[in-house]
Amino acid sequence: MNTQTLRLRRTVIAAAAVVALPLTLTACSDDGDSKDKSASASEKSTDAGTSAEETPADDMAGMDEPFGPACSSVPKDGKGSFDGMAADPVATAASNNPALSTLVTAVKKAGLVDTLNNAENITVFAPTNDAFAKIPKADLDKVLNDKAQLTKILTYHVVGQKLTPKDLEKGSWATLEKSKLMTAGSGEDYKVNDSAKVVCGNVKTANANVYIIDTVLMPKS
Repeated sequence: MNTQTLRLRRTVIAAAAVVALPLTLTACSDDGDSKDKSASASEKSTDAGTSAEETPADDMAGMDEPFGPACSSVPKDGKGSFDGMAADPVATAASNNPALSTLVTAVKKAGLVDTLNNAENITVFAPTNDAFAKIPKADLDKVLNDKAQLTKILTYHVVGQKLTPKDLEKGSWATLEKSKLMTAGSGEDYKVNDSAKVVCGNVKTANANVYIIDTVLMPKS
């Protein structure tokens, strides 16, 4: 091999090396960038995922709890507490709440204990003792001794499905008495038929959602 040919070969090899070097560097650089971008995307995805999981939980916090000023009078423990009532069907649960003793007496007189306890997925608007006390004693005694009328009034307080506070914001609901009652409100402020105020709402029993109200509801004659 002569000297001129040898020099030519060395020149070609050197040129090839020069061309190949930037390509190699570029490939390495792309690979690093790709990993960095992938890691960054993964971190963002993790952050987004954490946010998506935590936000709904934060939003739902407290929304499924009893609310209202009269809830403070409910016993803290025992069968009449919120936990105790949640373990029993609605008529039994109400019998353990001192604020509902007049209602329980009325339910017994109407023979509705088994009906309410055996019903599934109902809502009961439960008047307090003070709600019954708004009715003149003579009129209340008369109703308590008229089983047909008493049954009509009590079943008007029962809706055949479980209503959430969200449902109560605006609705018309069929009652077991066969007519309808109206609800409206928001937050922790709700009224039934624009007359009875919910004073302790979203109380759970084994078969019902209970909204304790400050006025007895009267169905249309």
